[in-house]
Amino acid sequence: MIAAYAVSSVRQAEAAAMAGLHEGELMSRAASGLAGIASARLGGPGGRRVVALVGAGNNGGDALYALAALARDGAGAVAARVGESVHQGALRAAVEAGVLVLDALGGGRDAASAASSALGEADLVIDGIVGLGGRPGLSPQIEALLRDVSDRAYVLAVDLPSGADPDGEVAARSCVFADETVTFIAAKPVHLLPATEPAVGRLTVLDIGVTVTATPAVERVSADDVCRLWPRPGPADDKYSRGVLGIVAGGQKYTGAALLAVTSAVCSGAGMVRYVGPPTPTLLIRSQVPEAVLGQGQVQAWLVGPGLDVGDTSAGGRAQSAAALSALDSGQPAVVDAGALDLIVGRRRTPTLLTPHAGELATLLSRLEGGHVSVDRAMVASAPLAHARRLADLTNATVLLKGATTLVVSPGSSSLPVRSQADAPPWLATAGSGDVLAGLAGTLLASGLSARDAGSLAALVHGLAADASNPGGPVRALGVAQAIPGVVAALMVRRSA
Repeated sequence: MIAAYAVSSVRQAEAAAMAGLHEGELMSRAASGLAGIASARLGGPGGRRVVALVGAGNNGGDALYALAALARDGAGAVAARVGESVHQGALRAAVEAGVLVLDALGGGRDAASAASSALGEADLVIDGIVGLGGRPGLSPQIEALLRDVSDRAYVLAVDLPSGADPDGEVAARSCVFADETVTFIAAKPVHLLPATEPAVGRLTVLDIGVTVTATPAVERVSADDVCRLWPRPGPADDKYSRGVLGIVAGGQKYTGAALLAVTSAVCSGAGMVRYVGPPTPTLLIRSQVPEAVLGQGQVQAWLVGPGLDVGDTSAGGRAQSAAALSALDSGQPAVVDAGALDLIVGRRRTPTLLTPHAGELATLLSRLEGGHVSVDRAMVASAPLAHARRLADLTNATVLLKGATTLVVSPGSSSLPVRSQADAPPWLATAGSGDVLAGLAGTLLASGLSARDAGSLAALVHGLAADASNPGGPVRALGVAQAIPGVVAALMVRRSA
């Protein structure tokens, strides 16, 4: 499990560690580690060109000390100051090592021109503009300076990409987009949450001898967690004890969604899948998924909604909507996806996993809040965690907000870390992939996992199966479903090894 801690928790741990160390020891460790990473990205000691953008604060000091080490190793090093003040000890070390220091914003036209030229010629740019105490966004002057960075330069951010929200909750209009972010002690929310993770690039966490004992703010389930979390049958299990999943999906208009959800559930290892639906998808499932049982019966959980059209007023459409409502009112745990989100009218009394994308979440929030606040997709995208929390608390359900970085948020989640998964290739943004995710999550919920574990584990395996179905290239949703068994088996073997 990858854990990210609130900035305040890391600060407290850092302060406790510093009480027993010589002054400057932690900064020395951080700068040494940063210099090592920078040297590795440059290909080792030599005459490569490095520019550090240096602001006030400790991360600016880290950047200057690292720049001094690189200069001593032979790199052509320039420090472009972008703050009114900088760490004085680090500045002296940089000057003594032969670093050229330029006041990029307040040093006049010549200094600004020299900084611009250096950024355009740099092989590596170290972002030490603002640190974890900064606010989202950058000034227009710094934005203009960043436009001078060469497209071929490797951008290495210190602690976080400058301009990104340290809490990871607000998408910044302007920030550094790093190729890699080097942070110290532990990951922070900015590194794992969807509003800010795209700016982070590769994440490297350096151990500098400080231990955080607080509860994480964010968690990410990793491949090594699958063996611990995935429901593994024992010798005494049968198809009923392993978990029976009922699926109400599809209609005469959206027939493929039902086939994809059922296929995914079967491939994920459900003990049994019962499908409830109209004639056309039923015929498809009968021919393509012979393992599925057709019609109502006892289940351990329901998946309701893929391909469901609650606006279909035909006899078949009304019957399918009635079946969906019956499943939601059954008292069994449920995954609620796509069309069935329109059937959620208040707080849930049984374990429930809602699986909206940003637009569906916006629509659902607007409806449940009685029109007092109108929410649109852009608002959700700008602050995804805040909106997912609102929906979780309104419905007393766990919310899986789908996206490039998927959130899994529990109701009353202040006591539980948010789960954040970013395991899928961009190729997975394709029709039907959500139906596959829903079937996978439903199987895990029927096996007895909590909605939180079922959602985050499903998001992980869904992403890995997409990559496995056609590494590096286009995928189709059915191929993702069919890749699930092999992916799960490989993860089990990986852990055992």
